[in-house]
Amino acid sequence: MTPSAAPSPRPTLRDRKKLKTRAAIRKAAYRLVAEQGYEATTLEQIAAAAEVSPSTVARYFPVKEDILLSDDQDELLVARLRARPAGEPPLDSLRAVVLDAVAASLAEEPYETTLRARFVVEVPAVRARFTETTAETGRLLSEAVAERTGRAPDDLEVRVFTAAVLGAMREATVHWAEHGGRVGDLVPLLDRTVDLLQAGLTLSSPDAAPAIGGTVTSGPARP
Repeated sequence: MTPSAAPSPRPTLRDRKKLKTRAAIRKAAYRLVAEQGYEATTLEQIAAAAEVSPSTVARYFPVKEDILLSDDQDELLVARLRARPAGEPPLDSLRAVVLDAVAASLAEEPYETTLRARFVVEVPAVRARFTETTAETGRLLSEAVAERTGRAPDDLEVRVFTAAVLGAMREATVHWAEHGGRVGDLVPLLDRTVDLLQAGLTLSSPDAAPAIGGTVTSGPARP
């Protein structure tokens, strides 16, 4: 049995103020972009709505697209990945931490999470930045994957594995947003995406038995 992790230190007053400011900026940006469009929304307008200076907005979010995309989850994802049970297959570990994070986001900020996905579909600049941030997240997670598998952080297989999983989940999220959520809930859709990867990306014709959910070629059976 692994020892329990030490409790995280309580955030300082300064940290809480920073989080509150970031949240206010993001909330203002979401409202303004939803009302008047991405291109028409300026940093100055966002700053005024959040009751901060434009320089404060730029300090917290150097890139405009990051206001809509940033959710400060990367460090938490890495920590949770490192805390997964020893010996658990890497794909199951990544599935667990990412799906838990998405489920929490949908539960805590359903409107913002849905709107963020819509912006990814509708705004080319946001979609491009989404691809970049997914790659950045992948590089961070690949370090934890390397640690758990005894490989080097710059190992090709580790990088390809992590990028493939997150890239597939990104594409599933875009697919969900393009259809306005009518293809089902996002978390089960992401779970189905990982099933496809785990099955070896096997596809069959629509008239044949579906490949997803069939025999898994690697990893333990899931209940």
